[in-house]
Amino acid sequence: MLTRLSNYFLKTLREDPADAEVASHKLLVRAGYIRRQAPGVFAWLPLGLRVKAKIEQIIREEMSAAGAHEVHFPALLPREPYEATGRWEEFGDALFRLQDRHGADYLLAPTHEEAFTLLVKDIVSSYKDLPLTIYQIQDKYRDEARPRAGLLRGREFTMKDAYSFDINDEGLEASYQAQRDAYERIFARLGIEYVIVSADAGAMGGSKSEEFLLPIDIGEDTFVRSAGGYAANVEAYVSQAPEAVSWQDAPAAEVYDSPNTPTIDTLVTHTNAVLPRADGRGWGAHDTLKNVVLAVTPISGERAGERELVVIGVPGDRDVDMKRVEVAFALCDVEPANEEDFKKHPELVPGYIGPVKLAEVAGEAATEVLGESATSGVRYLLDPRVAPGTQWVTGANVHEQHVAYLVAGRDFIADGVVDVATVRAGDPAPDGSGPIELARGMEIGHVFQLGRKYAEALGLKVLDENGKLVTVTMGSYGIGVTRILAALADLNHDERGLVWPREIAPFDVHLVATGKDPVVFERAEQLAAALTGAGLDVLFDDRPKVSPGVKFGDAELLGVPRVVVVGRDAAEGFAEVWDRAAGTKDRVVIDDVPSWLASQ
Repeated sequence: MLTRLSNYFLKTLREDPADAEVASHKLLVRAGYIRRQAPGVFAWLPLGLRVKAKIEQIIREEMSAAGAHEVHFPALLPREPYEATGRWEEFGDALFRLQDRHGADYLLAPTHEEAFTLLVKDIVSSYKDLPLTIYQIQDKYRDEARPRAGLLRGREFTMKDAYSFDINDEGLEASYQAQRDAYERIFARLGIEYVIVSADAGAMGGSKSEEFLLPIDIGEDTFVRSAGGYAANVEAYVSQAPEAVSWQDAPAAEVYDSPNTPTIDTLVTHTNAVLPRADGRGWGAHDTLKNVVLAVTPISGERAGERELVVIGVPGDRDVDMKRVEVAFALCDVEPANEEDFKKHPELVPGYIGPVKLAEVAGEAATEVLGESATSGVRYLLDPRVAPGTQWVTGANVHEQHVAYLVAGRDFIADGVVDVATVRAGDPAPDGSGPIELARGMEIGHVFQLGRKYAEALGLKVLDENGKLVTVTMGSYGIGVTRILAALADLNHDERGLVWPREIAPFDVHLVATGKDPVVFERAEQLAAALTGAGLDVLFDDRPKVSPGVKFGDAELLGVPRVVVVGRDAAEGFAEVWDRAAGTKDRVVIDDVPSWLASQ
């Protein structure tokens, strides 16, 4: 097929858009693939749609090979199914909600579990109809607070989402593996490096959850991996708790003055100066217990909207990771406590907060050490590393005072354990496969074993082989189509423009006719016909009054990996063939160009 640039809907830009931060955003706008409509919302132009369609075609082929059937749902959906599963409230402010003229509530779907479940419920009634996997490629909508990086974090984006339906857990395992294998084939065909990591299921629910991450510096996810093969999203990493130790010979807790110690470093320096350890080693940040106060507000359920303070104790050489906090306090809004919160809880002394639960075994002695304020009703949670018998330096719940040799289990207890401290390189892998390293990555796919959460909520049951009604078990499998397109743009460019992999490039060949000699355009027309006759999809720059410099600039910017230039050597019967990926330029006989390209 031949597409002429002289009448193609395309406008390239020489300057980067002012709001663009990453290469893909800059280049996709400049090269005329997308245009901004609103924050996080883009129009797709012909070039962009061609690349997007090629990615989708690869996905369709592999979904079909995995036995999945394509369907298509509306993006506009009614409230009731999402209310039945609790997600009308759970999505919080991320959900686009609207009403029709009759006052009925609708939403722009952020994901389609409910719609898929209800469709299968309407059609499937027997185990004989299972297993079943259906999928769609459809736009999703999420009201991102801070849309950024062009297509990488938008409010409207295209996803492939597939759902499997099985009669039992064994069937789910098989369906899950089939989709996981299909993802590996898809990413291999797209030429994308990926790491499969264990992940948290989040609001999706279910049991097993794995992410396909693209290792890339601009990725917004942190993942961990060990040389022994362990890999997990940082939110799913499980810290290793040390064994409990005896406190039989531990010194008594000792309160001491600690003015002007606003940071862990100043506290450690001061403590070493005024309270040297009996064993001769110096105090370190890892000996301190940092107590972080968070405000937690459930977004659904009986306690929805009730703001609660939670104090989390973590070793002082670590911080609280808010992404891990979001997982630990799922379906809640979480933020640091503010001034008003502290006014309501004067027992919490900023900068000098200690454990807010006293060990019952310590009784009056512990109260004497920490003060009555330490018996606060505020929920107190501890990092797994704060094992019974470990000794700590921490706040004494009194302004400018700390306490040393405070022993977990002997002097204070907690309401529970929460694993939300920052993860560091060198921490042990939970499976014993060695120390971990940290890397940045971008989520490009996610597979879940949903189980029966949505089927139970929406009443999806079928008759089994014994004639008994049983609840269907489900899997969910998503790929970010537009995110992958942007990621490929980030990975495949040089200082002059995009350089698409051949399998997803908008055209097979970008043919450029340069100069004013009519012979050039005659020979270029003949070559265009030969190339299309050879089955190639050709973008022909036949613009008659555009300078060679502008045409060459556009050819490099647009990113078609093979460029054929018919110019000053045309009269001698030669063209110049560029391989943008290899960075080569070859002088080839014009009549031989189709066969030359076929051989490369």
